[in-house]
Amino acid sequence: MTPTEVWHRFVELTARGSSQDLAGLVAATTAIWALIDDLAEALTTSYRDTTAEVLVAHQNRRSALVEALFAGGSATEGTLWDIARVLDLSLDGTFVVVAAETPRLGQEPLPQIEQRLRERHHASAWRLSPDLQVGVVSLRDPSASKAIVELVREHPVGRVGMSPVFTGLAHTARALHLARVALSSLAPGTPSLVQFTESPLAGLVASSPEASVQLAHHVLQPILDLPGDDRNVLLLTLRAWFDCQGSTKLTSERMFCHPNTIRHRLRRVTDELGRSLTDPADIAELGAALRALNLFPEATHLPAPR
Repeated sequence: MTPTEVWHRFVELTARGSSQDLAGLVAATTAIWALIDDLAEALTTSYRDTTAEVLVAHQNRRSALVEALFAGGSATEGTLWDIARVLDLSLDGTFVVVAAETPRLGQEPLPQIEQRLRERHHASAWRLSPDLQVGVVSLRDPSASKAIVELVREHPVGRVGMSPVFTGLAHTARALHLARVALSSLAPGTPSLVQFTESPLAGLVASSPEASVQLAHHVLQPILDLPGDDRNVLLLTLRAWFDCQGSTKLTSERMFCHPNTIRHRLRRVTDELGRSLTDPADIAELGAALRALNLFPEATHLPAPR
């Protein structure tokens, strides 16, 4: 019987009764409404607690799946389907991974980034650790990565690295590694974003940071041991020469120097290193060593390339 039915029944019983019956009705009604209030409060509390538990359980599961996605090793094809479904990501979609350095312990460097991406119709999943906020972002098409770059750059508070565009959720762990490599190529304290430029050589160097740094020291050690100004001038010249496909003329234009100045610097490089800029093997090793310096300036104890 509902409270309304109880009330109507009481009214019928007391309508033909005395004032004493009316007083009893008032007392009973007060007790009933107090009981209803207690029940309603208990129901509301129970609903709120249950809802909170469900939300926490969902968030915990989501966090675990995001962690498994970025870890990569334990994600089988079956779990990838489950991850894609729960995170609302396409298993075979196009993605980028973003890694942003936290300004302070546990503080998000990209606040409300998931909501801001959702407003632009990009699904994403994020994880916050003590030193990094990392996320995988679904792209409507590969060219949409430019819009993601602009969005992340709106309020830079620290170093941010972005992976190349990739296809397939199964490659998220490797993309995170490349995003972290891109981040580490920025000088500490630099509020900027850099996207890893995918190439066979860059991928090879990034896949083995320790070996790549050892290669850089082995190949370039004589120049690395020079005083700061000499070292930086020679390294910058050698980088520019590679960027200009080995053209002395283009290198001189890029560095605002006379071509003879560039030739003199390159001669110093070959003399210091005992290597040739015409030998394919030497050129390959020099290119890999310079790439390692670009990607891991902290590990080589050098400033980031300018």
